[in-house]
Amino acid sequence: MPVKCCFHRSPPRGTMAWMESVDTLLANKDGLAAFRTFLKSEFSEENIEFWLACEDFKKTKSAAKIASKAQKIYSDFIQADAPKEINIDFNTRDRITQNISEPSLQCFDNAQRLIYSLMAKDCFPRFLKSEAYKELVNKQQNGNQKRWLPFL
Repeated sequence: MPVKCCFHRSPPRGTMAWMESVDTLLANKDGLAAFRTFLKSEFSEENIEFWLACEDFKKTKSAAKIASKAQKIYSDFIQADAPKEINIDFNTRDRITQNISEPSLQCFDNAQRLIYSLMAKDCFPRFLKSEAYKELVNKQQNGNQKRWLPFL
């Protein structure tokens, strides 16, 4: 009989572990979903979408796919008036624009670092103070109490 594995569940410390770092949050499926919902409520979901697109892009093996994925990221997030335009400095945007005709797997690294830094220093602390995060922590703590105290 095959053993079922549940990778989609939060680690034992769940929502409390997300406080440790933005990396812990982004590595957890539930944490990522909660953070994404929070960013959407702040009208800044393009940041997490760009970061995720870059993570996916860096795993690309085929040269043809590198070019098409790079163009999609560029048109969605980088070019002026892109539908999900991210907030990056002129020099970073300009460097990407100059190199987009011959993209490498590293072509978005500087922009991704800037967006990661923005999320880590700005969005993440606000997320930890948000009502949505507090509700998740309370829900998990209540769930843990019920698990350990079945008579409650």
